[in-house]
Amino acid sequence: MTQPTDPDKTNHNGRSKSSDSNGNGAQAPDTRIRRGNDTTAQAPDTRTRDEKYRDLLEILRGLGKTAVAYSGGVDSTFLLAAAKKAPVEKLVAMTMKRPYIAQWELVEAEEFIRQLGAEHHVVELPVDEEVRNNVVNRCYYCKSSTFRYFREQLEKMGLDTLVDGTNADDTQEFRPGLRAIRENGVRSPLQEAGLTKPEIRALSREMGLPDWDKPANTCLVTRIPYNTLVRDEDLRLIEQAEYYLMKQGFRQVRVRKHDDLARIEVEPGMVGRLLEPGTASTITSHLKELGFRYVSLDLEGYKTGKMDQVILKNSRT
Repeated sequence: MTQPTDPDKTNHNGRSKSSDSNGNGAQAPDTRIRRGNDTTAQAPDTRTRDEKYRDLLEILRGLGKTAVAYSGGVDSTFLLAAAKKAPVEKLVAMTMKRPYIAQWELVEAEEFIRQLGAEHHVVELPVDEEVRNNVVNRCYYCKSSTFRYFREQLEKMGLDTLVDGTNADDTQEFRPGLRAIRENGVRSPLQEAGLTKPEIRALSREMGLPDWDKPANTCLVTRIPYNTLVRDEDLRLIEQAEYYLMKQGFRQVRVRKHDDLARIEVEPGMVGRLLEPGTASTITSHLKELGFRYVSLDLEGYKTGKMDQVILKNSRT
């Protein structure tokens, strides 16, 4: 695979030129999002994308033996590939397996790891009670228990640092899981380097990564309204419905479950196609066969964090 322009070619095997207070890597310049996931406002970042990538490699080289919390998404895939290139002293990928993670995502994650040639540990974990009850800050509880277990494994394997794929844009959304990152001492190199989602996608494309344009995805619990009990059979129903729609050519899709009603969200530009008589009837019939009684289309189309809008609105009042 091709690599993005790297302004630091003369120092690929060196350690960071300076260390932070924990001795875990290069000190970020003042314009960068602060180390330790502190999102205090900083001066405008004037660095180019390639300069940020160079800084990312420098940060990674200072982490020692590293475990990457790998979900198979664009961010953690890019982070894993960058850690392989830097390189870190030792690289291990850790992937969580729970009932609310789509099986097709796990398959894709395992295939990429195999191609990359990295060590991979898939950890099967139970569903936390708070996630099962679908509380508003469920992501905090999920990430807390996941990172605690990952850290236990990290210590057993003699590794130094646990990192995740949080990027510089993630603080702009409703992300209760960011608290768990701070509490469990997880490093977020993409955020520390100031890399945004568009920059990560662009760099991933230059590196030839297979999922550079992969639509954003979240766990299946996000398809169920808050404070509604999450049942495994509902998760499988949602997973089957979304996988079917993806196979019909709808790349960005959500099937929200409201009791026995399916509310389909697709990209706004694809709403018209889904409304075509033949397509609509075929999809409706299939989703009813899966177990939904009613099938509806959200005319507004897909919008990230749609289930969170009420929460965000209330938090501002």
